[in-house]
Amino acid sequence: MIYERMAKGCSNSTKSARANTSSGGDGGTESTSKPCPDRLQQNAPAEMKVKQGCNSDTGVPSTKEDELLTNSIISPDDVLGLQKITQNYLCSPEQNVHMIDFTRFKIRDMETGTVLFEITKPPMPAGCRKDCDPNAGRFVRYQFTPAFLHLRQVGATVEFTVGDTPINNFRMIERHYFREQLLKSFDFEFGFCMPSSKNTCEHIYEFPALSEDIMREMILHPYETQSDSFYFVDNQLVMHNKADYSYSGGA
Repeated sequence: MIYERMAKGCSNSTKSARANTSSGGDGGTESTSKPCPDRLQQNAPAEMKVKQGCNSDTGVPSTKEDELLTNSIISPDDVLGLQKITQNYLCSPEQNVHMIDFTRFKIRDMETGTVLFEITKPPMPAGCRKDCDPNAGRFVRYQFTPAFLHLRQVGATVEFTVGDTPINNFRMIERHYFREQLLKSFDFEFGFCMPSSKNTCEHIYEFPALSEDIMREMILHPYETQSDSFYFVDNQLVMHNKADYSYSGGA
């Protein structure tokens, strides 16, 4: 979700832990947000909220990637109507006019507090903006052990900075697929972000149980589990990141 770098993680099976605040969706997912504004950033937002998780039955018409690629503006309903993982990015890096930059990402087991992995974005080398691939940083590959599939609740902490204009309605929709089957869909709302601020927010993912057959196939076929992360400002797509996952012990 953050940048192109392999992330390795392992965990033990755990039972669901109770979050401080939660709102449940029809798909059996719950999510909360616990913001931690940077102490040195006095203008950072005092509170961020998170929208409830949702399942594949979103009540919006189905959409196709090739049709969305012809649209000048892509809305949340457009991506909620997708039936499979995208093959292309639905927006260009230049559409991130608010200069949103993800600098750190951490996942932890909510029951034990164990950090499963943590990624920090390395400093950009001098001259990289001119010479680097514009799509670099839009894809990440995750490696987990099979035990990760038995987790029911994990906390995902994300740190990001924004440019010199305020963001009034910052929203993320994240959709996970195995092959062409939608496993889970999350819908998070970050809310208002002050200009030139650094923000830290923890989303708590309540995962639905998967069948033993699906988990076995996901373990046997690494990187066929994939996700799209879509970021919106004022209901207009401005960022699109992709990821894939292995649950075969890092092989």
